[in-house]
Amino acid sequence: MSRSPMPFTPSKPSPARVLSRAAGLSAPDARWRPGLDAQPFHSEIFASAHEASGAGLALALARDALASNAADGAVEDTRQVLWVQDRAAIRLGGRPFLAGLPPDLRRRLIHVAAATPEDALFALEEGLKCRDLACVIGEIAGNPRALSFTASRRLSLTAERHGVRLWLVRLDAERDLSSARMRWQARAAPSPPPLWNPAAPGTASWHAELFRARAHAPGEWMLCDDTGTLRLRSDPDTDVAAAPDPVHLARPTVGRSLAARARA
Repeated sequence: MSRSPMPFTPSKPSPARVLSRAAGLSAPDARWRPGLDAQPFHSEIFASAHEASGAGLALALARDALASNAADGAVEDTRQVLWVQDRAAIRLGGRPFLAGLPPDLRRRLIHVAAATPEDALFALEEGLKCRDLACVIGEIAGNPRALSFTASRRLSLTAERHGVRLWLVRLDAERDLSSARMRWQARAAPSPPPLWNPAAPGTASWHAELFRARAHAPGEWMLCDDTGTLRLRSDPDTDVAAAPDPVHLARPTVGRSLAARARA
């Protein structure tokens, strides 16, 4: 009695494998820069809890990745963004302030306040399984036992399997073992002087140190997003924040006052 051979059905590769093959992530000496097409699915950002540099850089990196995908011809990503914090992170740094977020994310944010690091890790992993999310941002304070290398490995595998990126902010934490594909150390940097009013508050800037990455060499950069996109600051002493040119506001009134022209 003969048996017919079973048809072979090749398994579908994960989004991470497809991305790595297409972008050639095997070059470890490539220098990182904003706007790269190939972005890792799991990144960590170490920062002090006394400033918002960690959350700010995580949000800037997330928007940079989403903008890079849109620039490649993909449809603009309007999916929700999940933001998870444990209780200690909320106590140290507070919750995300909607009015301070970029306008395109204010109505797309889903915030989860977890009581413990274990609950935060569970929420992060479940969020990474949901492909209806554009990305996931997490904040965990310190070095809890729950965030072990095994837990970090689970986050990496889940993010790569489902194609949802994670930026995990580590507040007041030591650099322990982790499987994150890219690891940053961030701190606040002096803002570039505003173009039209030097006495006005400047835009957020960060001193970012990339101390571990699978596809890039380590390095340090001064970053800011005053133009709405993440960019490098070439010279912090002479760099000037970008601002819209108000010259277009000056128009001829044709013999009438500005108030009369506005009412017309």
